[in-house]
Amino acid sequence: MSISASATTALPPTNNLYFIGIGGIGMSALARWFLANGARVAGYDKTPTPLTTQLEAEGMDIHYTDDPNRIPDYILADADALIVYTPAIPNDHAELSYLRREGFLIRKRAEVLGLITRQRFTVAIAGTHGKTSTSSMVAHLLRHSGKPVTAFLGGVMKNYQTNMLLAQGCAPEEEIVVVEADEYDRSFLHLSPSVAVILSTEADHLDIYGQTEEVSAAYQAFAACVHPQGSLFHKQGTQLSLAALPDSLQTHCYAREQSESSTHYAANIRVADGMFVFDYQSPTLQLTDIRLQTPGYHNVENAVAALGIGQTLGLSPQELRSGIESFLGVQRRFDYHYKSPDWILIDDYAHHPTEVAAFLTSLKALYPERSVTVIFQPHLFSRTRDFMQEFAQSLAIADRVWLLPIYPAREQPIEGISAEALASIIPSAAVKAHPNISALFESLTQLDQPCIVATVGAGDIVNVIPKINTILQQKTQTSTLES
Repeated sequence: MSISASATTALPPTNNLYFIGIGGIGMSALARWFLANGARVAGYDKTPTPLTTQLEAEGMDIHYTDDPNRIPDYILADADALIVYTPAIPNDHAELSYLRREGFLIRKRAEVLGLITRQRFTVAIAGTHGKTSTSSMVAHLLRHSGKPVTAFLGGVMKNYQTNMLLAQGCAPEEEIVVVEADEYDRSFLHLSPSVAVILSTEADHLDIYGQTEEVSAAYQAFAACVHPQGSLFHKQGTQLSLAALPDSLQTHCYAREQSESSTHYAANIRVADGMFVFDYQSPTLQLTDIRLQTPGYHNVENAVAALGIGQTLGLSPQELRSGIESFLGVQRRFDYHYKSPDWILIDDYAHHPTEVAAFLTSLKALYPERSVTVIFQPHLFSRTRDFMQEFAQSLAIADRVWLLPIYPAREQPIEGISAEALASIIPSAAVKAHPNISALFESLTQLDQPCIVATVGAGDIVNVIPKINTILQQKTQTSTLES
């Protein structure tokens, strides 16, 4: 890499780390990095999950009760131990409060990730939508091409069954680090990338930012964090003032389709044999008939950004094509769980109106003759309130809309904001708000017309998939016997 990393700020001199919220997808990737680099890692999370079970199997000491007495002795006995927490942890958390009172060094996850990136050549992917898919594409392009890549990702890549890749046998200055640049809590401002992408600057997390203008300002500040001799890719239409950035910064505009301002774009997008196929065009390269294994118009757009970054990092045309076509996707992104001639079950993490619309539009393009039943779990009371009308319009793309109660995450209920309130304004006759999971399963059991069932949302909706899978299998067996 020709661009040097920013001035080094060393990580704390400790071999003991304690993660509060270790089961989070971003926290677990960071925890895995420290473990792989020889540290002792322990942590707390609210509930056990398949991911925390994996972390324990890898050698991490994890417990699920908020009790300072459960913190391992080797953490408490080390005055230099580093405590890492996620902003999703409430301030009155007993363990976090105790460790603060005892004077331990406590840092947010984003701060620690920022320290790591300052010592390494970093590629950062920012944006309201598409961060996980695009950063995973970039990481795979590099790994598939034999580059020394370390990646911290917000999802589990199907190619590797992990959310963290580790460069082997090289010095830090030889690594290429790929990270998701998370806008929540302005976390991405801790990063120091040499190459960056801004996929979208749409409003989200208004519980943090307050108003749309503050979101735009945060993305502008992130763009200013990019190395002045580096490269910035931005999607056409993003609200950025390029004039405010250094003249030495190379900027590239990308888009799904050719436009007056786009330098990297897709062309001839079509669906063939159940796959999205497109041509890639940049100022110096054309690749025709690229076949994506990750469906969706939005993934074509993400692939354009990833291919542009790959070009910037020196990958050959053959490496670019082979890498992007061999990318299998990310769990919970257009994720198939069941397929039969009559019934299909797909899961997706979409939790913003634009993401929901992109997913459902792509699903309809892929299966134009099939009926779609979307099961949506709204994520956060504040997001549902802020985008109520937009959610209603996005969900109406489906033929049938079934809602689950809002997943609160870190929030308390907001009066008048509920799944029932959202259901009442969706412009479709086939809408139903289910008070609980049992009611949902009852509705599924009564379905007598084959369709595509899509579970959508960022909460714990993934937990209903095994039961839905069983119901659809039973329907398939019944129709086979009857025929």
